[in-house]
This record gives sequence, C-alpha cells and structure tokens, in this order.
Amino acid sequence: MRVLAIFGPTASGKSAIAEEVARLIPAELVSADAMQVYRGLPILTNQSAARLVGYLGLDEESSVADYERLAHAAVDEILAAGRTPVVVGGTGLYLRAALAELELPPPPAPGARERLEGLYDELGPEGAHELLAERDPAAAAAVHPNDRRRVVRALELAEAGSSLRPGEDRLWGGQTRHPTLIVGLEVPAEELERRIVERTRSMLERGVEEEVRRALAGGPISATARTVHGLSDVAGLPRDEAVESIVTRTRRYAAYQRKWMRRIPGLVPVDADRPPAETAQEIVDRLGSVAR
Repeated sequence: MRVLAIFGPTASGKSAIAEEVARLIPAELVSADAMQVYRGLPILTNQSAARLVGYLGLDEESSVADYERLAHAAVDEILAAGRTPVVVGGTGLYLRAALAELELPPPPAPGARERLEGLYDELGPEGAHELLAERDPAAAAAVHPNDRRRVVRALELAEAGSSLRPGEDRLWGGQTRHPTLIVGLEVPAEELERRIVERTRSMLERGVEEEVRRALAGGPISATARTVHGLSDVAGLPRDEAVESIVTRTRRYAAYQRKWMRRIPGLVPVDADRPPAETAQEIVDRLGSVAR
C-alpha cells in the first residue's frame, strides 16, 4: 500500500482531482493546507471534504509540529484500514510534514516571543533588523525589516542556536515515512489565471463577505489565522478592490507554489488542464504502475 500526494498551485484543481481519485480507489483525503486548518472560513479557504480541515478555532495559533503529529496519525490510520491516504494541498511545508519526519526548529523559550516583540517595538524595524543581522546574517538577508513577525521569529531561532535560513536545505531531504507517489499538477499560466479570477469572483457570490464579518465578530483572531489569504482584503476593501487584491495575492502565491514543485524530489508532473476525472484516472494508473 502506497501513499499518494497531490500538490499544485492554487486553482489547479487539487481538491476536485483528489475527490475523483477517491471515487476510483478505496482512499481517504488528508488536507495539507495551512489555511484550511481553521474553522469558520470554509468559503475563503476553499475547504474540502478531507481530514485535518477545520480542527482549529480562529483564536488558536497553528503549528507545523502539531499538524505533523496529526497528519502522521491520520495517514497511519488510513493505511491500517487498507485504504490509500491521499495527501492533498498547496502548502509545501505541510505536505512534507505529512509525508516525512521534519527536522523542525525549536519552539521559542517561555516568554521569549513577548520579550523580543517588545525589543522590536523599542528598537524599531531598522534597529531590530540590524540586531538580527549581527546574530544571523543569512536570516536578515531573507527578511524585510518591516516584517515584524518574521524578524521576531528569526531572533527567537538565533537565540535557540537555530536559524530561519539554515545552511543546508533540510526540508526536502531524507525519505518519506511510507512509499509515496507525489504528483504535481501542471496548468498553463493563462488557464491558471482564468481559474484564479473565476474562483475569486465565485467566493464573493457564495457569501464570503458575510462569512468574514461573522468570523471577525466572533472574538479575537490569532496571528496565524490573520494570515489567511484574502481575510484582510474582504474585511477592509470595497468588493471590486477586494477582488483585484485577492487575485494579485493569489497569483503571487501560485508562482511561489510552482517554485515549491521544482524542489520536490521525484515529483511526477501530471497535466491538469482537462476534466478532473481524466487527470484522476491518469494518477490512479500511475499509482498502480509504481505499486507493481
């Protein structure tokens, strides 16, 4: 029994294709999407019928370490039941966390984050960034001074003897926990652009504005939940401007996801510029051929 992983840029059709795969073989889906872990934003985060969707409240901080533990348990349980786990999502780090043992950086020491946030505010963006440059030049080169969250995290890691930018790329090193076929969905740029625009407009038509209003009125929202793509746009911009901003953000994120695809060893590219059922059938055929 093998694990199947489906990765691709936003709007490449990952969820629809994974659902078609589950119709063809005994399978169960496991989400590898950092935004879908939150309850209360199913439209904005395009939530699917998969495990590890909506297991956190919007007031809770998300953690790759927690996700890794839950994903490993889900994959092992599905395998033990004689089904194929289909890990599907567009967050590269979460995909890898579900498939392998990550060498994760240490968590911050108690009180360290609050102390360093205070230091950032005291020194200002440039002063805090200069301090980071003294302690970890590689991390400072990768972080903008105005990115308060990442500057603080980089300082935390430097204090713990780690780095936001380790000298070697440990993320995709090593083996997967189980034999795994990883497929990457390929969609022409112009078609992906069309799908991104269509999906964004569809979110508005399905009521994402009311969804966001309810979420923001429900109480405090954690720092990680506030990074959900489009949340600030829908909450703070007129509809037309929100659409334009979300499309721009999504386009950039899709380009970033394509870079991730090029970093995944052994990834098998599959054409997703066709009906999901056809793409799913090719994936199942490939899964069967590598299993023999």
